[in-house]
Formats: sequence, structure tokens, C-alpha cells
Amino acid sequence: MAEEFIGSGWAFPPRTDATGSIALVSREREIQESIRLIVGTAYGERPMRPEFGCAVHDYVFAPADATTAGQIAYEVRLSLERWEPRIDVLEVDVDTDPRDDATLWIDIRYEHRGTNDPRNLVFPFYVIPAEPGAAEAAAEADLKASPA
Repeated sequence: MAEEFIGSGWAFPPRTDATGSIALVSREREIQESIRLIVGTAYGERPMRPEFGCAVHDYVFAPADATTAGQIAYEVRLSLERWEPRIDVLEVDVDTDPRDDATLWIDIRYEHRGTNDPRNLVFPFYVIPAEPGAAEAAAEADLKASPA
């Protein structure tokens, strides 16, 4: 019953299998690819369904801090609850990478509805950090522009 609920779908990115047919995925792989597709698609990216996707792309230029992590977690949960009805989102954690200031790890914990089969998927998200000295240069430019 649960396998019928999950179903099968095209592999993403679309490709062919060994017989030349469209490659299909099913079960857990279908859910994982669906989650990656939802989180990896920016709002407006699909012309025929502009509301599909996730707003994480709005945070590419945001600082990699706790506020951004909380906003990303909220956006991911919101999008998955709307676009992936085959899962229950249990938790979304966003952590910074201790070795790379520009990487946030989005850890999505979910379970397949009807099976109570807990899973998780970790999705990397990259921010574009400010250039060294950019804050000081901006402050200096503000001082020069303001009347004395």
C-alpha cells in the first residue's frame, strides 16, 4: 500500500536508462529527488507554475548566521509542506559548516506518510560571503558622503 502511495516518476535530471527509455525512480529515491527539486527550484523559475519552489534562493547574499539559518529552515518547511504531500516534515535544521563560512547544511528530517519510516536528507546551501574589508569600505564611503 505505501509503495503505491509513493509511486514512480521520472528521474531528475531527466535521462534514459539502459534500454533507451525514460529513467524512472521509485520509493525512497522518488521522495528524495522530489525534495531536492522543490528546495532547488526558485519561485518564478517555472513559467507555468511560478509559485512552485522554495525561497531559499533569496538568502544567497545573506550572512551565514543564526537569523539566516532560521529563515531558511522556515522557508524549506513551508515549501515541503505545500508541495510534497507524501511526507510529514518532522524537523528542518540549518547549521553552518565549521570549515567553510559560505556553506550552510540544511538537514531535513521527515517520514513517509502512512509508514512512519523516518528519513533525513542533507542539502548543502551556499551563500556568497562579503569580501574582506567590504564593511570597512562601506562605512568609510558613508563618512565621506555625509555632510560634516
